Amino acid sequence: MNTFYFIAVCLGAYLVGSIPFGFLIARARGIDIRQVGSGNIGSTNITRAMGFRWGVVVAALDALKAYLPALAARQLAPADWQMLVISLMPVIGHIFSFWMGFKGGKGVAATFGLLAFYFGLPLFVLFMLIWFLTVKWVKLMSLVNLAVGLLLPLAFWLKYGTTPYVLFGVVLCLIIWWSHRENIKRLLKGKELPTNY
Repeated sequence: MNTFYFIAVCLGAYLVGSIPFGFLIARARGIDIRQVGSGNIGSTNITRAMGFRWGVVVAALDALKAYLPALAARQLAPADWQMLVISLMPVIGHIFSFWMGFKGGKGVAATFGLLAFYFGLPLFVLFMLIWFLTVKWVKLMSLVNLAVGLLLPLAFWLKYGTTPYVLFGVVLCLIIWWSHRENIKRLLKGKELPTNY
């Protein structure tokens, strides 16, 4: 893949990741999600504002917008590092949405879409079951997501055992922790809102 083609594919993946499904779905139902709850357009705030069902819909769509570009990258990119870079673009697009003035969600659902792609659907379903039960038990989704972030480098090492994939896990971890920086502040102060579903 030549440089121009690689950059074009990265840009396309970023723009797909930038699609603000949470904002669009909420607006279709007469809600400006930016003015509700945390103001975030991701599935967690959608769940708080519109209910669990709509939260699941938004989470699934946000996961797909990362899964599908990664699937395309596997066909288009001859080198693993190119596929991995392209796969990061939807997550970055989700957090820094071009359509939303470079604001967006926290990238967790998009990251989960990548986990479904790189680890396969059976393992991903098991992971989601454990994640869901843990969130219900801990009642702090942000804390669970931060823990998931820390485990990503280890998970990619166990699955692939090569430096590019471990670095990919590290980058995803750093993205999740950076996007949750306000949650971390609230967690440290004991002011993080519990997750109720």
